[in-house]
Amino acid sequence: MKEDYYDILGISKGASAAEIKKAYRKMAIKYHP
Repeated sequence: MKEDYYDILGISKGASAAEIKKAYRKMAIKYHP
């Protein structure tokens, strides 16, 4: 199964770098112990 990082982060494929960073940080905070 191929992972789609955009789907994992819950963003569109046309997301800007700022949107990607925001989504990444949100997930990092959520899953960090």
